Amino acid sequence: MIKASSAQQKDDKVSTLTYYSKDQIVCPICNTHFKREELKSGGGRLIAGNLTDELRRLYEPSAKYGEVYPLIYAITVCPKCNYAAFPQDFLVLDKDSLNAIYERMQDRYQSIKNLCGPLDFVQNRTLKEGAASYYLAILCYEHINLKFSPTIKRGLCSLRAAWLFSDLDKKYPEENYGYVSSLFYHKALFFYRRAVELETGGKEMIASLKSFGPDLDKNYGFDGVLYLSALLEFKYGSKENLETRNKLLASQRRSLAKMFGLGRSSKNKPGPLLEHARELYDAIVAELAESGEEEND
Repeated sequence: MIKASSAQQKDDKVSTLTYYSKDQIVCPICNTHFKREELKSGGGRLIAGNLTDELRRLYEPSAKYGEVYPLIYAITVCPKCNYAAFPQDFLVLDKDSLNAIYERMQDRYQSIKNLCGPLDFVQNRTLKEGAASYYLAILCYEHINLKFSPTIKRGLCSLRAAWLFSDLDKKYPEENYGYVSSLFYHKALFFYRRAVELETGGKEMIASLKSFGPDLDKNYGFDGVLYLSALLEFKYGSKENLETRNKLLASQRRSLAKMFGLGRSSKNKPGPLLEHARELYDAIVAELAESGEEEND
């Protein structure tokens, strides 16, 4: 009996994990016809593991399907022009936004090539294409009309890119993906911070986001955005200027305190979010106390 090669076995696993959409998508920029790759549900494909402090759901590898990364299929990417966006935005953007994305097509090609090397968005996606899809989306949302809430979407894409490049670093530690992951964490901090500022000032609403995620298994809403803004500030914010850092952390502490006040009396608040928020609150208070800042909440 001829045994299947390891490559064939891998292909068999992929074929049982995903399927291609029945209807073709027509890229609104280059008119390319393609089908979305979707993750099949059920059948023990996803074995839920722990929830991280960044609200990422981890999954355990299964004997039948191996490692599964649901996030790598979430962004729609045109395989020809590399236009990338969330599915709810891909076909509905205004003409000016699409023109701006089209004009920067060559820049996208070069940027993604420099970061990731050769990619293939026609065949089954790998972890590498999945991580790259979020970088492409970040580049595209830079030129999208404010009514589509591009800032928070760039923040969400940055955070997911950081996760996936971190996964790549674990698999290929010699490729320096850990450094790339760190860059995206800092991008996520900037965009989450900016999104909250714009929302608070009424300059860019974030209600058009279908799910605030940050992962696919649970929508933590705007409270999740506030929590992640605080967490990213605490974990990845600059420590060069202690006075500036203390001011930023004190502001995040007050934001988290307000969340507690709502959480104790509301049954709609997700329990895991509040648990993580309380832990973060205590960590911020401890750092501020160590630096001589008093708690005034």
